[in-house]
Amino acid sequence: MSISYDDKISDVVQSIPPSAIRRFFDLANEMKGEVISLSIGEPDFITPWRVREAGIYSLDQGYTHYSPNQGYIEVRRAIAKYMQRRYGLEYDPVSEILVTVGGSEALDLAARTLINPGDEVIIVEPCFVSYKATVLLAHGVPVIVATRQEDDFKLRPDDLEKAITTKTKYIMLGYPCNPTGATMTRSDLQEIVQVLEKYPDIIVLSDELYSELSYGDDPFVSVASFPSMRDRTIVVNGFSKSFAMTGWRIGYAVGPDKIIQAMNKVHQYCIMSSPTTAQYAVIEAALHGDKDVHIMREEYNRRRRVIHKGLLDAGLTCFEPTGAFYAFPSVRELGISSEEFCERFLMEKKVAIVPGNAFGDSGEGHVRISYASSMDNIKEALVRLAEFVKDIKRAGSPL
Repeated sequence: MSISYDDKISDVVQSIPPSAIRRFFDLANEMKGEVISLSIGEPDFITPWRVREAGIYSLDQGYTHYSPNQGYIEVRRAIAKYMQRRYGLEYDPVSEILVTVGGSEALDLAARTLINPGDEVIIVEPCFVSYKATVLLAHGVPVIVATRQEDDFKLRPDDLEKAITTKTKYIMLGYPCNPTGATMTRSDLQEIVQVLEKYPDIIVLSDELYSELSYGDDPFVSVASFPSMRDRTIVVNGFSKSFAMTGWRIGYAVGPDKIIQAMNKVHQYCIMSSPTTAQYAVIEAALHGDKDVHIMREEYNRRRRVIHKGLLDAGLTCFEPTGAFYAFPSVRELGISSEEFCERFLMEKKVAIVPGNAFGDSGEGHVRISYASSMDNIKEALVRLAEFVKDIKRAGSPL
């Protein structure tokens, strides 16, 4: 007798769709012939040698055991120095810093630590695919605030205030933004802070994983740097993107000691500790990796300018991204959905990108293109894109 598993899996898990990013990545891998993948947000750089060497040295010395749940104190001290040096933020390494398995674990820990069933969490979309899922898995209620291309995908204070209710537990901010490449300047954040100051019980979960990858004249500013927000903000950050350390699986959360210690309680039961080798590598990255980050950021900036111009030349509308390593052009004017555009682009031109609706309903009509790939790949993909857009317009023209 066969067993039906449909009623064994929780309703919440069944309601969460699989990641569309991975779907297109897997499709590209299964195709024969050369496929250019601009779908995954993973640096094409290798982790800087000085950082790899630190990890290798730790293995050579036999540092292969569990670390303290919260992370080695030396690692937390290095992170504290990094946060102070780069962002002017001071945190106590003993009680206000938690080392996690990537930034993704920190997002999950925050949700499970803060949410009671039925609590509302404001999510600014389009956003990283896991935001809504972490809230649902913690039995919270996602409340979506959509951002728009005409606003450069910035969160507007009026939209935020309309979404706040007596059930709002926290707001998730992700700037620089995956998938849009949008950033928030100090003046932009000041308007958001003025709204939040009216609601002192609301926590902010600020995903700053791309904080090192900001371009243009306006430097990155953390919402935690505002005096009224420091003690009600959990900052999630990591080394995956800016230090090209995705496979090391190392991130961190900083914030008020009571919240960080509560997150550590969940962490110690479900994960126990972050990888020891990665922690030793992070000490080197946090203390001495600024030059490496600068070199990679400059190259991303060069690619950013090329891809933005190429998208415009191909006939697509695209605001100029100012952070992360993504462009988010509109395909609405072509009369097809984001998903159809991406599927056809992959099948007909062998270029993998991601439909905008993977990042929330407000992303429909856009596609995400990662420029964390070689310049040669980017230039060839842009040639194929221009041809593809012409094909679609030609097919839609009256005879």
